[in-house]
Amino acid sequence: MKNYSKITPEGTKDFLFEECLSTRTVSHILSEVFTKRGFHEVLTPGIEFYDVFSNPAAAIPQENMFKLSDLKGRLMVLRPDSTLPIARMAATRLQNEVLPIRLYYNQRVYRSNRGLTGKSNEVMQTGIELLGASGKRADIEIITTAIEALAKCVPDFRIELGHAAFFKSLVKKLPVTENQREDIRGFIESKNYSALNTLLDSLEQTTAVAAIRRLPRLFGGEEVLEEAYGLFDDEDVLRPLEYLKEIYHSLTTFGLGERLMIDLGLVQRNDYYSDIVFSGYVEGSGEPVLIGGRYDRLLDIFGSPMAASGFGINADALAKVMLSRGQIALKRSPDVLVHGDDSFEVKSIKHCESLTQSGLVCENSVCSARETAIEYARKKGIARVDFVSENIETVILD
Repeated sequence: MKNYSKITPEGTKDFLFEECLSTRTVSHILSEVFTKRGFHEVLTPGIEFYDVFSNPAAAIPQENMFKLSDLKGRLMVLRPDSTLPIARMAATRLQNEVLPIRLYYNQRVYRSNRGLTGKSNEVMQTGIELLGASGKRADIEIITTAIEALAKCVPDFRIELGHAAFFKSLVKKLPVTENQREDIRGFIESKNYSALNTLLDSLEQTTAVAAIRRLPRLFGGEEVLEEAYGLFDDEDVLRPLEYLKEIYHSLTTFGLGERLMIDLGLVQRNDYYSDIVFSGYVEGSGEPVLIGGRYDRLLDIFGSPMAASGFGINADALAKVMLSRGQIALKRSPDVLVHGDDSFEVKSIKHCESLTQSGLVCENSVCSARETAIEYARKKGIARVDFVSENIETVILD
């Protein structure tokens, strides 16, 4: 049997030193933003029952979930999404809370991606959920929180706005199977025009087909909305178009300029989105680092109907960008190595504590002798060594 004890599973990695620091820094920055806006932290189990994610509205293919069973043989999964478990929590443990409920989370999610895609199967996800609030005020609250969160981390982000009703209303008019519908969604999401056109060419060329064909290219400023009015003749689509225009105009007061875009081809992978949707992009990351929107019917799954919206941020991806740009303040090397001679080990620890209180970064030596302590300090680039015995002897290394 082949031994895999020295490698990590596909789609995972070990995080070392600066990588850990950068991810924790991003999580801390985002948590501060959310806390100051009145959101409260929650954590859900890393292992959930498969039933939480089996509803078709979840749109997480079962082949993308890591599955296992408990001692009773019940099917379980590693958490592939944060919103659904929080919806479960809200419908059970939080059902008597005063609405709206403001929650934020910082936890890992696990999805089995196809090989060679370069995507991680384990991602630190940070985000918020606003439960029990609907309408323009709630949508602006969620989107502006997303804007503030990204702005605290990077200056060159981009926010794209869309609406779930465009795709859902149009695709209903197409004579396609459920699998073909998901193919169309995937082609639009990846802007794979060739594959999309090939599939649409096999259908009767109706107004809906023409609109779907054009959807991925409806990207830009307010002129996109004007073009869309000429493509859609369905009231179910025109109303969301007017609402999207209203939200866009409200957000332009933030002075984002060309960093605020309209993308009518924004079709989030999760089918539970019902209205406004949005994504956040950062230069240096090929995938969106932020995905969110409104999902007013999601809590129906758990028997607790209420309006809901939120977003999730890939903290690992954001941290990687910030680290590559030198935006993470790296932990400095110790200023002092403290070495206690035999019988003075406890005294050396107390001396180390006193140096730390004075603002120095101090490391207590576990070397066996003074000579090895000095050798260690030279290799680690520590310029000062304090030897502790009856007295304190300080040595400055060249």
